[in-house]
Amino acid sequence: MASNSSKAVVSFIVGAAVGVAVGYFLNSDKKDELVDKLKFQADKLKDKFKKKKEQYEDALENELA
Repeated sequence: MASNSSKAVVSFIVGAAVGVAVGYFLNSDKKDELVDKLKFQADKLKDKFKKKKEQYEDALENELA
């Protein structure tokens, strides 16, 4: 069984590695490319939800009419 101090050291090392990776990524040129892709996908998803909402509203209106 691992002691609490060894778990803490491993957690610290993993956290530091993740922090370095995130910092490296945020300083890279690919950051802008990823942000643009995420914005595009978010807009597509928003449009898809909007269409579904309108479909459900129309179906509900037809049922109530």
